Amino acid sequence: MSASSSSTPYLPIRLCTEVTPQCPVEHSIYGYYPSIGANAFFVALFAMCAVLQLYAGIRYKTWTYLVAMFLGSVDQALGYIGRVILYNNPFNSIGFQIQICCLILGPAFNSAAIYLVLKHVTLCFGPEYSRIPPRWYTYIFITGDLVSLVIQAIGGGIAATSLSNRPRQEVGDHLMMAGIAFQVVTLLFFGIAATWYIVRRRRAPEPLSSEAIGFLRSLKFRFFAMGFAAAFTAIFIRCVYRIVEMAGGWGNEIMQNEPSFIALDGWYAT
Repeated sequence: MSASSSSTPYLPIRLCTEVTPQCPVEHSIYGYYPSIGANAFFVALFAMCAVLQLYAGIRYKTWTYLVAMFLGSVDQALGYIGRVILYNNPFNSIGFQIQICCLILGPAFNSAAIYLVLKHVTLCFGPEYSRIPPRWYTYIFITGDLVSLVIQAIGGGIAATSLSNRPRQEVGDHLMMAGIAFQVVTLLFFGIAATWYIVRRRRAPEPLSSEAIGFLRSLKFRFFAMGFAAAFTAIFIRCVYRIVEMAGGWGNEIMQNEPSFIALDGWYAT
C-alpha cells in the first residue's frame, strides 16, 4: 500500500539530489527555489561591473585596483550563476559549492580595493597628518584582508564539500564565520584610521596643496568619495549579516529568508 503524501517519509539531505516527495524544497539548505529574476539580474550586474572595471583600469592604468575590483566582480557573478543553478535544482551540489564559495569570498576583493585608496588620499592631502605612514596602510589592511580571505576560502571549501557530513560541515561554517569576523575587525580598524585622518586634516591650520584643492573641487572626486564611503558601509553591513546568517547553523530561519539575503548581500555592490 502506498503512503499518503502527508505521511511520505523524508530522506536525509545527504541522499537528496533533486526535489521529490521524499526531498521537498523545504528540506534543502536554503528551503526555497532561488529567485531566477533577482539572481539573473545580479549575474548581469556583476558581469557589467567587471567589464567596466576592466575598461577603467586599463584606461587609467590603476592596475592593482583593477585586479582587486575585477576579481571581486567576476567572483560575485559566478556566485549568482551558482544560485541560478539552484533555481533549477535546490539540491544541486555544484551550484551550492559555486555560490557558497564565490559569494563568501567576493567582497574580500572589493574591500582590498578600498584599502588601496586611503594610501593615495593621504599622500594627496598631507601624509604628515596620518598616524600611520601611508605605505603601511596597504601592508596592514591588505594583509588582514588576505588572512580573512584564506580562512574563508578554507571554510567555504570544507562546507561546500561536506553536505553528507554534518560535523565537518559545521567546521567549515565556523571557519567561514571566523574569516568574516576577521574581515569585520579589519574593516572596523580601517574605518577608524580613515576617520582619524580626515578629522586631523580638517582641523589642521595648514592650507591644502593646489593638487588637493583641485581634487576637492572636482565632481568626479566628490562622487568617488561618496561611492567609497557607501561601498565601505555596505560591505561592513554585508559581513555582519553573513555572520548572523551562519551563526544559527545550516538551514536556519535567517539563511532561508531570501529577501533579506537579496537586500543585505546582493545589493552591497550597488
